[in-house]
Parts: sequence; C-alpha cells; structure tokens
Amino acid sequence: MRRIWAIASNTIAQAIRLKSAGIIIVLLAVLLPMMGLTVVGDQTLKGKLQTFSSYGLSLTSVLLCLLTIVISCYSLTSDLKYKQIFLVATKPIRRHELLLGKFLGVIVLDVLLLTIFSGIVYGLTWSLPWLVKAPQGQRQQADREFFTARAVLTPTLDEQAVEQEVQRRYDQLRKDDQIPEDMTRERVLGQIRSQELFRAKACEPSHEKIWEFDSVRAKDPNDLIFVRYKYRVAGQTLDTQIAGAWKIGDIRPLKTGQPPGTPIFAVERIETTQTELEFAVPAACVAADGYVGLVFFNDPQNNTQTIILDDLKVMYRTGSFEGNFLRVAGMILVRLVFLAAMGVSVSTWLSFPVAVLICLATYTSGMINGFIIESIKSLSSTLTILYAFSIQPILWFIPKFDEQFNPTDYLVEAKTLGWLFLAQAWGVTALIKSGLLLLVGMWIFRHREISKTTSG
Repeated sequence: MRRIWAIASNTIAQAIRLKSAGIIIVLLAVLLPMMGLTVVGDQTLKGKLQTFSSYGLSLTSVLLCLLTIVISCYSLTSDLKYKQIFLVATKPIRRHELLLGKFLGVIVLDVLLLTIFSGIVYGLTWSLPWLVKAPQGQRQQADREFFTARAVLTPTLDEQAVEQEVQRRYDQLRKDDQIPEDMTRERVLGQIRSQELFRAKACEPSHEKIWEFDSVRAKDPNDLIFVRYKYRVAGQTLDTQIAGAWKIGDIRPLKTGQPPGTPIFAVERIETTQTELEFAVPAACVAADGYVGLVFFNDPQNNTQTIILDDLKVMYRTGSFEGNFLRVAGMILVRLVFLAAMGVSVSTWLSFPVAVLICLATYTSGMINGFIIESIKSLSSTLTILYAFSIQPILWFIPKFDEQFNPTDYLVEAKTLGWLFLAQAWGVTALIKSGLLLLVGMWIFRHREISKTTSG
C-alpha cells in the first residue's frame, strides 16, 4: 500500500503542474462566484436558486470530468513517452501497483476539488437570499420548494392494457388495409402508442381526470403536499391561459356517496401553458393508509380546448437540503471515478490523444445515453437484432449520466436522491464497471513490452 500511495502522490504532483489543471481550477474559482452574483432566473428567489444550483453544479461536474480525463490519460502516457517509467520500473513496484497508484492519485485529487467547489456552490446557494435581498414571501417559498428534499410520485400507467389496445388498433388497421406501404410495423406501432399515451393525459371539456396515489408517506399532517404539472393544449403551440379546477384528498368514499375520510382541498388557478407549475395543500388530505386522490376538471365555461396534463407529480418532504446536496455531490463523484478508471485503462495501450478521444466519446455518450436507446427502439426488427448483439452491450457498459442519473435535476426540483439509488450507482458504475476497466488495463499493461533489449 505504501508503494501505491507513493505513485498516487507523484500523480497528484504531476497533475498540479499541468497547465490545463490550473486553467480549470481558475475557471471554477472565478466563474462560480460570478454566477452567484449575476444569476437572474425567472426574477424570483426560487428561480435564481434553481438556475444557480443547476448551472453551478453542472459547470463543476463538466470541468472536473474533463480534468479527470486529461490527468488520467496523461499520467501514464507521459511516463511512457518521456521514459520516466524506467525510473519506476527498476524499483520493486509491480505494474498493477503502478496503475492503482495512478488511479488513486486521480481520485484523491477529484475528491479534494469536488469538495472545494461543491462547497462554494453550497455556500453561495445559502447566501443567495441575502445577496439578492429577496422579500420574505419569496424566502418562505424557497424554504418550502427549494431548501428541502421531497419524494416524487408519478401516476402509474397500465402498460399491459396500453400495449393490448395498441396491438388491437394495429390489427384493425391491417385488416382494413389502411397501413401505408412505406411504413414499417414498428413505426406504425410507435405512432399508435404515442396516440394512446396522449389519450391517457388528455382531458376534454366537461370531463375530469383522476389520478390515485397509494404511497404518500407524509410524516406530519401539518406539512405540505405539492402537486407539479404542465399544461398543454391539443393542437396549439403558443402559450395560452388555462383555468384549472383541482381537488385533492381521500376521494374513495365519494365514489359511493359517503362523506370523505380526509379534508378535500379545492384549488382553482389561472395559469400559462408550456410552463412548470406547482401548488401546495396541507398534508392532512392524505389518508391514514397513504392514499390520496387528485382530480382535475376541465370546466367548459372557462376552457373550450382539450387539455393535456404533462409531467404530473405528487411530492412530499422526506429530508433536508443538506443531505440531498451531499448525495448529489456523491453522484457526481461516481462519474469521476468511472472516467478516471477508463482514462488509466485505455492509456495502457493507446497514445494520449487517442485515449482522450475515447474517454470524451464515452462521456458524451453517457450524457445522451437515454436518447440513444430511445432512438434505437424505433428501428426495424432486422436492425434491432443487430443492435442487440453489437451496440446494446456497449451502451450497457457506458454509464448513464442523463435522466435519473443527472444529479442537478434533484436540486432544481428539490427531489430526494435516495441513499439506495446512490448506493446502486456506486456499486454498478464505480465498483463493477470501473473495476472491470482497471482489470483489463492491468492485463494489457502486464503483457505490454515497455522497452526492448538491445545488444551492443
């Protein structure tokens, strides 16, 4: 272990001497405070906090990922290029210890820099209400909707029933010979599926839409339940005003004409489409078994169009902002560990420029992994088979850095990043996948000829 740590210390010193490392550190040290002082958002305190936390942590993550790629690829390739490895190879240090030392050095530096700059983001975030001199009402809103951590529940969809309806409609179209000749089966099914999903979110005038949630575990009835959603109007792309009429509570007794088991809160709001919207009601609306029903009525006296309710969520407080911020930083570290392992591994058999290119391509693919997978789903059956045996294993190995693995989304929405989910990310990405990369690198480096023996 002493030999590994000696290599790690040398790697840290080598990284600090790099000009690129100095540039990235200076950029973060200058840009983060500047962003905190100049952030605008939607002119509200909550909007400013969301904008700064999102941009600040995203900038920290991106620049540290780039720094990790450069250092992990440069450390070994430069030792090989400038023959400095011969000074180490003559000592009683095994090659796998050399790679582990390089990897450890990069990780230690990453942890140090991530701690410093995420600490700056955290400090500026807490100071922002005083820096912008926000009014008391906006501060209270920020405490409720930003400086917290909330569990998020989304409506469940009977996917089996949807697929059965999709297949039924497809069979009917084929029976009636109404499928265009230039459209593949997968494309037709995809269009029908989109229509069915649209119907599941649409509410016509004079109709109501009901969602039911069974696992709302609010600890305090005096706390708040939050409902977040977005309006769209069928056939329109321009923003318009919608008058929404909501009811939330234990609506089960109402179906049989019985009195409700909890208070039923009515909420009427006039809001703009195409915008993330949110309202809160007391947690007393939640039944003892965790049930809560949510009803939206499309009043024809106010609305004449079919309304689509997108991104509907029910949220309730489960933890603190500090704990959530710590877990978000831990999720960023998962990326850094994987990229460090990849950089050290590929540098055992590739030159510095090629190793950096491979790591950058992997990082970019991870940022759009979900988009790539969704795009491939629309391929024809023949291409899908080829994908399953070629690209799919590669996409599985490349970790996902988007969607639920994007750490900044949790702070922006004040959404709880669970310890179990973080542990799974560490186990799969930081331990298994990174470990496999290091093992492959060790095997290659062990069999690589560093120098050739010449006879005089």
